[in-house]
Amino acid sequence: MDAHLINKYNIPGPRYTSYPTVPYWDTDLFTVDKWIDTLQRSFAEINNNSGISVYIHLPFCESLCTFCACHKRITKQHNVEAPYIDTLLKEWQMYCDVLGSRPQIKELHLGGGTPTFFSPENLKRLIESLFASADIAAQPEFSFEGHPNNTTQQHLKALYELGFRRVSFGVQDYDPRVQKTIHRIQPFEKVKEVTEAARNIGYESISHDLVFGLPHQTWESMKNTIEKTKLLQPDRIAFYSYAHVPWIKGVGQRGFGENDLPSAELKRALYERGKNLLEEKGYVEIGMDHFALPSDSLYKAIQNKTLHRNFMGYSSSYTQVMIGLGMSAISDSWYAFAQNDKSVEAYTARVKEGRLPVFRGHILSEEDLVVRRHILNIMCNLETSWKEKAMQLPEIPQIVNRLQEMQQDGLVTLKKDGLKVTEAGRGFVRNIAMAFDLRLLRKQPETRIFSMTV
Repeated sequence: MDAHLINKYNIPGPRYTSYPTVPYWDTDLFTVDKWIDTLQRSFAEINNNSGISVYIHLPFCESLCTFCACHKRITKQHNVEAPYIDTLLKEWQMYCDVLGSRPQIKELHLGGGTPTFFSPENLKRLIESLFASADIAAQPEFSFEGHPNNTTQQHLKALYELGFRRVSFGVQDYDPRVQKTIHRIQPFEKVKEVTEAARNIGYESISHDLVFGLPHQTWESMKNTIEKTKLLQPDRIAFYSYAHVPWIKGVGQRGFGENDLPSAELKRALYERGKNLLEEKGYVEIGMDHFALPSDSLYKAIQNKTLHRNFMGYSSSYTQVMIGLGMSAISDSWYAFAQNDKSVEAYTARVKEGRLPVFRGHILSEEDLVVRRHILNIMCNLETSWKEKAMQLPEIPQIVNRLQEMQQDGLVTLKKDGLKVTEAGRGFVRNIAMAFDLRLLRKQPETRIFSMTV
């Protein structure tokens, strides 16, 4: 990739798991009552047709991975499991009371933290209790994140019996120096063992998470990681850019500094060469950061233009409502976002009081909804159109003007009433989406709040 383009477009920018992005939420205009109104409206529109998504945040980890930017709680005390599950179930019941009729759950995802910190018995209690007040929609997709070091046969069997068919294992990098620096030690043999166990049990989609741009990472270490990953042939690979955001409270990215990270040019080379190697191995690039074998549902979704993106990342099916349960979880009614308290204590206290543990959110304006559709189209389908009246904005001429330079650089192809991201532009899809981000353009942040786009 052209070093000039890397330097030109390597700027702080959102990953667009939502629009507006969290720093631009109008929190002063948000109330829990407004959130409930939008949730009830959206639920009534879609529950009987497509169903809803549920995300459950399980925040506990036994040790700190120093590359991680997730909200977590480090502890080796497993007596925290049962009380936390009790709180989750009480929160879920409050949502069921608000919704008024039984939800049809289309997607269910357990994220963290480390979901497999919890015992199989406790996870079983959580899921069975959840479905005491809900039904399973047609063709559901249930998935969880597993740590290769503590995901047991019992975990895999218990969750499989509960309907889970997809599992994602965090690998990051097999290089010993990189693993030591990010405090995430797991040998290839352990990943091989748990991947093969999941496949033997019957999991239909196994994903490995790899990260480029980690401290002390080189092309040789990245190549070795991809070659070893290919030996296990996961159905999906999430090939993430490391987001260096040490200024965010609670992130815990320490033990290394910016000088230990690959340069922007090397980081981009890791991605480009890694992408080429993955494609040689039969993987197809999906949206941003993701690759899948042609047999996987994620590949089929991009072929059918049903790929969706939300706070859980990319999904093979569209759901308009996502309810997030647990500390720091974010919910999405399409018309509004709501985020739970970020600490276990505050989250638990609010639920014990009988209140939804929402501490901030955003009600989307009509403009927000149009911009959101354009950004989703770009992030999922690598194209968008403003031909239809519902997709038009007064600012379209200014947006097109901002895109002219990207067209000159070969990143997009502009048409009379739309755009298409070129192959060269795929690596800059965040920058392209930023051209539509009216809130960001109207109010540039005074301090750095996003990771670098390259």
